[in-house]
Formats: sequence, C-alpha cells, structure tokens
Amino acid sequence: MSVKFAVQPSVSLVDAEARAEILANPAFGRVFTDHMVCASWTAADGWHDARLTGYAPVSIDPASVVLHYGQTVFEGLKAYRQPGGGVSLFRPERNAARMAASCHRLALPEFPEDAFVEACELLVIQDQAWVPGGEGASLYLRPFVWATEVGLGVRPSESALFQLIASPSGNYFSGPLRPVSLWLSQEYVRAAPGGTGAAKCGGNYAASLVAQQEAIENGCDQVVFLDAVEHRWLEELGGMNIFLVLDDGTLVTPEVSGTILEGITRDSIITLARELGHAVEERKVDVDEWRKGAVDGHVVEAFACGTAAVITPIGALRWPGGEAVAGTGEPGTVTMKLREALMDVQYGRTPDTHGWMHKVV
Repeated sequence: MSVKFAVQPSVSLVDAEARAEILANPAFGRVFTDHMVCASWTAADGWHDARLTGYAPVSIDPASVVLHYGQTVFEGLKAYRQPGGGVSLFRPERNAARMAASCHRLALPEFPEDAFVEACELLVIQDQAWVPGGEGASLYLRPFVWATEVGLGVRPSESALFQLIASPSGNYFSGPLRPVSLWLSQEYVRAAPGGTGAAKCGGNYAASLVAQQEAIENGCDQVVFLDAVEHRWLEELGGMNIFLVLDDGTLVTPEVSGTILEGITRDSIITLARELGHAVEERKVDVDEWRKGAVDGHVVEAFACGTAAVITPIGALRWPGGEAVAGTGEPGTVTMKLREALMDVQYGRTPDTHGWMHKVV
C-alpha cells in the first residue's frame, strides 16, 4: 500500500528575525522547525492519514503501549546547505532501510522506505528556511515510530504512529573541535547477542545512561562498552561507532555482528578511507589492543563517528586506575583527513562520486 501525504502548512510560523537569531548559533536538538510529518497505522487499515502539518504536542493516553513496554524506534539524518543555496540529504535511503529493520526487530509496522524518503523531502522543502549554513551546521531530522495502542497486555501494538521532526543544529559537542575522553565501562554492557543492539531503539539508549553518568563522574565525555559475554571486545559508545588507526595507516573497527548499530557514517568512512589508500579491517577488536597499542605505538589515533557528531577524535581511554592515550592525544592526521573528506561531500565542496547526496531543493 502506497502512502500519500497531505500537505497542511501551519499558519503560525516563527518570524524571520527570531529564526535568524536561532540559526546564528544553533544548539543540538533544542529548537524545532515549524512543521512535522505524521502517519498513522492500524492492523486493520495499514498506513493512512499521512500529512505534513504544524509542529505541535501529541496527546497520549497513560496506558499507551509505548510508555510501558518501550516499543519505539528512531532514526537520525541530516540535510546540508549546498553551494548556491540548495539543500541535500545525506544517504536518506540507508536510514529508511535501517528504520525498517529496527521496526521489524521491535515488532512494529515497517514504514515504507520510499515514504520515509518522501517524508524527509516534504519537511525539508517546507522548512528549508530553517537549514543553517556554516561549517558544522545542518538540519537534523528525527524520524520515529512508536506504539500507540492503549492497553497493558504484553504483545505487539495494533496501532502505531510515524512522526518526523527537525532541528537546526550546530556541532554535537559544543565549542571548537577537541578530542573526547572515554570511560571504559566495567559493570554495564550496551547489548547482548540476540538482543536489540543492531536496532536503533530507545531502550538501548536508556540502558546506556547510567554508564554515561558514571563516565561524567569520572571526568570523561562518553562511555565505551565491551561485549556482554567475555567483557573483552570493543563494541561502541553510547551512540557512536569506534575506529582505531594503526601505525601502518590501517583502520580497524569492530565488525557488525548483531550487537552494534550498523552506522551509516561508519560505512561512509570505510569507503572513503579505502579510496584514500588505507586498508580497513572490520573485525573483533580486543580492548587490550587499544590499551597496549597506545603504549607501544601500534595504535596512533582513535576516533568515534555517527550522524550527530560526524567524526570526533578520541583523546584518552580511561578505566579505574588506568589511562591510554593514542599518539599525542590530539586530533590525528588520518582522523582529520577523513573528517574533511566526509564533510566535503556533505557540504557539496567535492564531487559526490557515490550518489550519497540526495538533492531536495
């Protein structure tokens, strides 16, 4: 069944002066544009009542399934201002496919991938004045699906809602680009084999917050998790994938094995790195390879990556009683070269040879 969207523009818009003030210094995910996209689903009627409408609160019954059993998934992607003033999305079809896979894992109805991309196009076109310019700035899109059925029975919801909102955003980490410090979680794990680690669902992030809080208490910016079985193999941060750079220029990243999110930024970096002449190994990565390699010079750089933070250099890896710093602890040459290469594609400064940029306006 195809999804047809009605367009119902809001009559109450943020005035141009107030919007310009917001866009001059956009925080991440704090202010939202004038519109949103919604579509309803029921087991009887499928997807229906799809529309672009004014951004507004949602009324929710206290007994809605989502509040009790966490049946919800989300995505994150960006629209970038291009030279000449146009706007393009970065690889939206990959986000559409990943959301469908997440929905399947959470027993939610899969939102059609073509409708996902169309919804993103509609919102960007309608709110294109909200797309900021400048290095590191973009319009962050947040699509999500959640269970709306009212009732306390533990079973898949028979009704759901797809929604898409957008936020003009600057850099994920405030201030100038700097290496982040990571806390190696000793007690908590992010995901286990057979669990929801490969799905982008709210529960994964909720479960990471106590460990993130522990990281902050120990003077670190983020937490990094090990596997749930041996507590030995690197997995990912609370919301980003990890890369190590070896002394021969090889990039190493934990393999996609069902317990980490298959990052779209991660995939893009692998492609760009190989084009720049770097070998890339997707494999199990022992945390001691990082710790020992930082000491003997085998690991010379480390960085994290994701849609929100793009590529972020890692300074120190810390754990109770210890610390490992790859190289000088400052942003490495390979890290910055890859960051520049990726952002050059996203901002239209270099030819898009992979068809990653999806022109909207």
